[in-house]
Amino acid sequence: MKALADNKRATFDYTLIDKYEAGLVLSGQEVKSIKTGHLSLKGSFVTIKAFELYLTNAFIPPYPFAGQLKNYDPSRSRKLLVKKSEIKRLLGKVHAEGLTLVPIRVYTRKRLIKLEFALARGKKKFDKRADIAKKEASRRIARNLKTSRNF
Repeated sequence: MKALADNKRATFDYTLIDKYEAGLVLSGQEVKSIKTGHLSLKGSFVTIKAFELYLTNAFIPPYPFAGQLKNYDPSRSRKLLVKKSEIKRLLGKVHAEGLTLVPIRVYTRKRLIKLEFALARGKKKFDKRADIAKKEASRRIARNLKTSRNF
């Protein structure tokens, strides 16, 4: 598994509850562009339309060595390949509990390109501050332990 793109803001802005994997429906030049590392998940999200999942707002620029495509939209919605039973479960949780679907990373598994997304709950400002305080406290403790061992 080789990670091709990460959504670094996902864990900062959301509390991740469950993780899922989905295949992506892409054109040939999009696959080449992604495999060369040209993909941005910044500001992207997963939507549900008519019992189908779509990756919306992910930016995939055209592959520079391919011919020009007419009407190519780099941030178009791309269909995700997920089982119907999972879609129904996700749909119920999204509507009942007010959760959202957030893309986390894109990677390759064998020759296929997969998207990992999560069922997530948005963090409030004080939640983000609490997480930052915990990280700083653990760093401070680790630093103090490291300096106390040197004596």
